[in-house]
Amino acid sequence: MVCANQHTRDNYLGGYNMTRLVYLATAGAAIIASATTAMAAEGGGPAGGFASFIPLILIFVVFYFLLIRPQQKTAKQHQAYLTELKKGNKVITKGGIYGEIMGLTDNVLTLEIAENVRIKVTRDAIAGPQVKEDGKKEDTKKVKGG
Repeated sequence: MVCANQHTRDNYLGGYNMTRLVYLATAGAAIIASATTAMAAEGGGPAGGFASFIPLILIFVVFYFLLIRPQQKTAKQHQAYLTELKKGNKVITKGGIYGEIMGLTDNVLTLEIAENVRIKVTRDAIAGPQVKEDGKKEDTKKVKGG
């Protein structure tokens, strides 16, 4: 059973399992390292010292594009979401509490979690918007009956 507040973005990147990507990156770097070591052993000389650092450089580049860069992009998007919060938004806290923003200051939000039950949390405690079962964000617009 998958809870609505679990973020698949934490475990998956573009539909690929993060563990699988790390494994493939490590395996690819190992193959490149063995090929580079073989070439350095054949050539020898001063270029052999530099050739031994090429696998480390390649590993760093692969990890940057598969792990570090997507993590920074996600963090930047979350920070932008936190700065754009406004009264009436429906959110989920990192503790799993669902609520609607009733008031906000620079760092503190007042959430209504039930009728006439309000709590105060910091902006950093907000995990994201409430999502429906189908994965779409809930509308925060209220329809007035007439």
